[in-house]
Amino acid sequence: MKNQILLFVLMMFAGYAYSQSGPVLVWEKGAHDFGEVAEGTQVSHTFKFTNKGNEPLILTRVQPSCGCTVPNNWPKDPIMPGGTGEISVSFNSTGRVGANTKVVQVFSNASNEGSKQFSFTAKVIAKQPAN
Repeated sequence: MKNQILLFVLMMFAGYAYSQSGPVLVWEKGAHDFGEVAEGTQVSHTFKFTNKGNEPLILTRVQPSCGCTVPNNWPKDPIMPGGTGEISVSFNSTGRVGANTKVVQVFSNASNEGSKQFSFTAKVIAKQPAN
């Protein structure tokens, strides 16, 4: 009986270790709220991540959901296991009055599903007309 329990525990550990093989992209914070933003303002945020896997992580493309969002910088070189990286994005609030939620897709060789995107929100306040 003890051998069966030991075998079961070893199989569970092996399954966990196998599920975490390859590059694993983990966001420090996968969402950001800019809060209230005056229309016409451009705001930026840097999303940080770590490769918690056991192989190099390679980002192949970073694609925003709309033209008002621009990924400014992202690593082109492989991120080694334990290494960190950053993706900076800018949001242009011109013509975007109201609540905004934008998603940025990240294409990579990461083995975990949760790493495919990050997002941000902003409430754009309309400009007051000049008197």
